[in-house]
Amino acid sequence: MTTPIHVVCPHCDAVNRLPPQRLADGGRCGQCHRALFDGYPFALGQASFERHAARSDIPLVVDFWASWCGPCKMMAPAFEAAASRLEPRARLAKVNTEEEQGLAMRFGIRSIPTLAIFVGGQERGRQAGAMDTNGIVRWVEANL
Repeated sequence: MTTPIHVVCPHCDAVNRLPPQRLADGGRCGQCHRALFDGYPFALGQASFERHAARSDIPLVVDFWASWCGPCKMMAPAFEAAASRLEPRARLAKVNTEEEQGLAMRFGIRSIPTLAIFVGGQERGRQAGAMDTNGIVRWVEANL
């Protein structure tokens, strides 16, 4: 019997236990019954960031961005496309640095967009600057 992995729901932040062989079909949240993986990045705030970074066994890729940032707006469709290609191997999320200044300060975000990968609550990699979909996917896969 394989050990279940923890997957945090992007909709209600409930921690779900899922057999690894069920990752391919995505599974559904035991609390809100929505899909655990839908191929789209989701927004994170302070509380939800902590839960997703520390409680999920799925690597978390975070796009630190702001609404006034031109390169952030240009990269947004590429980040969304990368989510559909990387899930369920990695979970993609966005942190608006204007609304979540505490997270931006905590991680020393000095330029945006900045991508960071978190595994087991620890930052594993960081990349500043806009990238296309293939660049994002290559960078994430190289850092997993």
